[in-house]
Amino acid sequence: MSVEFIGFIGNHNASETVARHGPIIDREFIRASAAIHEEGGFDRVLLAFHSATPDSLFVGQYVASRTTRLKLMLAHRPGFTAPTLAARQLATLDHLTDGRVAVHIITGGNDSELQQDGDWLTKDERYARSREYLDIIRQEWSSAEPFDYAGEYYRVRGGFSDVKPQGPEGVPIYFGGSSPAAIEVAGQHADVYALWGETYDQVAETIAAVRAAAAKHGRNPRFSLSLRPILAETEDAAWAKAARILESAKALRAAGGGQQLVNTLNPAQPQNEGSRRLLAAAAKGGRLDKRLWTEIAALTGANGNSTSLVGTPDQVAEAMLDYYRLGISTFLIRGFDPLPDALQYGRELIPRVRALVANETLHSHAAE
Repeated sequence: MSVEFIGFIGNHNASETVARHGPIIDREFIRASAAIHEEGGFDRVLLAFHSATPDSLFVGQYVASRTTRLKLMLAHRPGFTAPTLAARQLATLDHLTDGRVAVHIITGGNDSELQQDGDWLTKDERYARSREYLDIIRQEWSSAEPFDYAGEYYRVRGGFSDVKPQGPEGVPIYFGGSSPAAIEVAGQHADVYALWGETYDQVAETIAAVRAAAAKHGRNPRFSLSLRPILAETEDAAWAKAARILESAKALRAAGGGQQLVNTLNPAQPQNEGSRRLLAAAAKGGRLDKRLWTEIAALTGANGNSTSLVGTPDQVAEAMLDYYRLGISTFLIRGFDPLPDALQYGRELIPRVRALVANETLHSHAAE
């Protein structure tokens, strides 16, 4: 099983520890980030979606225009674009980038954020709509003849697209969401199911649940894990670095900065199951398993990818191999200091993990 690395390109330089300054769309930052990720050996980069931020499709087009090999993963929320149009948009970009496009479906687990865009459905209703949305997208991409679709949320008569995905993988569908409703939709449609950096036991549990849901449809998805690696020359130095990151995040939050990355809508009890699972892990301690660090998740209400692996590059690579053995074949990694951390991952972490996975594969084949 090969391993894939996904980085993250924000619209500007900001994190839980870096206060945003400059334009909301910082083209110089985006260009630099794209170059670092492409030269650093990342396979893809995530372009995120939130209800108040620049559109990931257009930022992704800009990144594609500035790179030649780097692939894209465009976060996309169903319900605001007709699925027939979204299918054609993604297939068109797939052609213009020579097959470098994937889509990350994020249905949205927070009612308040969805209401910013005028969406008043409940979470379970949103996942039911996402199922229909993906039903239609897949038919637009694959149907050789016009098709009809009659669902609760969408009705299509004579749907058809002249433009189909042309890349060797088509347009891969990544899917996030940890609630039972999300897992059922993922089982039907996800090519890659994405989860945040949970404990070994939690990851094994989620993989088993998604595989069971997918088996009903004769499918076998891959799995992605999102982490915030913290690296240093020694283990003690890495934990000291983590402590400084936590203090910086607290200071920035106290000063009123970085709030766009903090779960301010419902920090004590977030609606989305993924955040609840991270907070449940954090409640067990700041350091879990070999080197999983949860204190930023606890600080921010687990608003997104907020848990870390802490240690030397070799130690963190070995912990990532543990997740690989559980079934994780994609790692989405981003740092608290976006550009320097991406540069460090490309130099010190990605090559080590690839080497460990190659060695694991070699020994696995030898044992067969």
